[in-house]
Amino acid sequence: MDVDTTLPGGWAVRPTTLDDVPALLALTEASDEAYLGEADTSVEEIRETLVAKHTGSWLVTDPTGTAVGWGSLENQAAADREHLGVYAWPGRGEPAMRPLVDLMLARVAVRAREFGHARVTVRSGVLPVEKELAAVLTAAGFGFHSRHARMRIALRGDETAPVPPAGVTLERVGPPDEPTLRTCFALKAEAFEDTDHREYRDFDGWLAALQARSSVPWDEWRLARVDGVPAGVLFSTNQQLEQDEGWVGALAVARGYRGRGLGRLLLRTAFAQYAAKGRTSAGLGVDMTNPTGAYGLYLSVGMTPVYEADVYQLELPAALA
Repeated sequence: MDVDTTLPGGWAVRPTTLDDVPALLALTEASDEAYLGEADTSVEEIRETLVAKHTGSWLVTDPTGTAVGWGSLENQAAADREHLGVYAWPGRGEPAMRPLVDLMLARVAVRAREFGHARVTVRSGVLPVEKELAAVLTAAGFGFHSRHARMRIALRGDETAPVPPAGVTLERVGPPDEPTLRTCFALKAEAFEDTDHREYRDFDGWLAALQARSSVPWDEWRLARVDGVPAGVLFSTNQQLEQDEGWVGALAVARGYRGRGLGRLLLRTAFAQYAAKGRTSAGLGVDMTNPTGAYGLYLSVGMTPVYEADVYQLELPAALA
């Protein structure tokens, strides 16, 4: 693949370091404010992106040294699916978009060969109002794949956890209880097998990714059992802590136990925990086409879409040796 990394005169591109976190936060906040009307990216998210295994990350600066573009690749499991992220400072950084995309696609092709894949799927999220980014991705060969929603519910502060029905128990999850963590991992992987969001990491890789985070709210994690059998899990993260928002990182219910209210039970338990910690809202992201009916569940507990984003996809062959 030919790589076009042409940038305007005086602009430069280089790999990022952890020292770039403040500059990346300023860049992402400018983008969020322009396209969403509010900041929606945290220091925790940026740091996790930079330290994650198999991350690729590049910063574009203008002649003043200001960060005007950021491109990142995420594929912690070295799987045959890569996530490509692109940020540009609104009204200033747009010329960085195509060079970043070209640079990253070339790197994806090399990574596919290194990871042992003949082909790889590349996905990138785009807000409907980000017309220029959508055009750049389309010109690079991407096509529309699906639509996701970022959902939220305001918390009053007096939410109480529901009482589990007979035969259902909710237990806390967390280190050093490795057997329970393995149970949660296996349940989540099985539950996501019939969706487009299958769990690709092995347990050790998943645990290593968790341990690389600066903090994990283990006290908010729950494993639901029905008559002693693992049936559902809810994992929280601290990625929206700066916005006083509790964040549901993952919710999974085993296929044989869906339709029994376990998902609603886990969500309302999480909402009560967030409220008890003084959080003013709870949020999560969802694929609106998820066949498990997750979107409908979130609506039914009072969550509403804050915004929607389109996922673009490209199939790419591995680079030749």
